[in-house]
Amino acid sequence: MNTNNYFITVSGIEVQVVRKNIKNVHLAVYPPEGRVRVAVPNHVTDDNVRLAVIAKLGWIKKQQARFEAQPRQSQREMISGESHYFWGRRYRLETIERRGRHEIVIKNNAKLILFVNPDTATENRERVIKEWYRSHLKKRAPDLIAKWEPIIGVQVHSWGIKKMKTKWGSCTIAKKRIWLNLDLAKKPAECLEYIIVHEMTHLLERRHNDNFRAHMNKFMPQWRLYRELLNQAPLGHEEWEY
Repeated sequence: MNTNNYFITVSGIEVQVVRKNIKNVHLAVYPPEGRVRVAVPNHVTDDNVRLAVIAKLGWIKKQQARFEAQPRQSQREMISGESHYFWGRRYRLETIERRGRHEIVIKNNAKLILFVNPDTATENRERVIKEWYRSHLKKRAPDLIAKWEPIIGVQVHSWGIKKMKTKWGSCTIAKKRIWLNLDLAKKPAECLEYIIVHEMTHLLERRHNDNFRAHMNKFMPQWRLYRELLNQAPLGHEEWEY
């Protein structure tokens, strides 16, 4: 058994325990199935881990029920008739095969028209859409970062976009680099701004503690509304794989 990463069962709930060189216990519930993960300092015993989980059982079950009720998309096949999201709006996909450059066009604020060469494989169609999402994030993110740098009082040295399985964003504090989840292009635009502010605030405070929340309340008083908006948005089929 890997003593740094293993599973225990608490009150019928499987809990992943991850031991790290950290100071505090961090408990999280992840979509889509409500997987429970606890990161703990190396010195904390399994009995204390169980007690920590038991103390949060009500909250854990509430989060699991919320994820179970949350709408999510079926597996995308990149064919006409599917629903796809862009900046929080639902579009109907229309796939048109024709010779030439692959591209995506929005029509009448209702359709995403995907132009691809004949016999283009599903994974390549999906790649076209992902790159289209990436291009729109690249257009919007720099202005938002520049807007918030003087407000928060930090500088972002670099930023990037990647597919992330469990987070909407992350921050490498030592390098002052932030990462944005590619799927943010599917969510309402306010969610992108919230995540950018959230990650930039980590340059002031590493942990999600009272100090961090105080900073967020100061910079973006409505941040909880944006977080809830992000959590309520439909989950993509592949968005939270494990």
